[in-house]
Amino acid sequence: MLYIWDIEEIIKNTLQEHNLDINYEANNNLPAPMSYNVSTNTISFNYLEVNGYISKIKIKETDENFVKIMLCHEIGYYHTFKKHKHDLRTLKYGEDDEIAELKSEIETNAWEYGRTLVPVNLQESYDKVRELNEMLIKGL
Repeated sequence: MLYIWDIEEIIKNTLQEHNLDINYEANNNLPAPMSYNVSTNTISFNYLEVNGYISKIKIKETDENFVKIMLCHEIGYYHTFKKHKHDLRTLKYGEDDEIAELKSEIETNAWEYGRTLVPVNLQESYDKVRELNEMLIKGL
């Protein structure tokens, strides 16, 4: 089991390694393992959700490497919003199909940009997490 300080250390080191100025915080009320907030430029994490997610997605990686994989995906959101000027008003005011399309585009971009940050030795595991995450979301 990883504790808050373990996850904070992984995040701090990864952000420094990639020379990124992104804030991070522990948030025990977050309903997801990790989340990127474009408005505050902050990655939030819930260490209990992180540990729960690790137990759901069974891959042969250390918990630390698994957190790096999750973190690279979240940093992928940072790059997505930095490189693409999405009209986020669509998420609030758009039609259902417009919202779904934009969410899908943002998610796909986040996974793709995140993969460019993953060390070569973790890329296969990153791809597997992506595949298993999609299955988990679809309830398979």
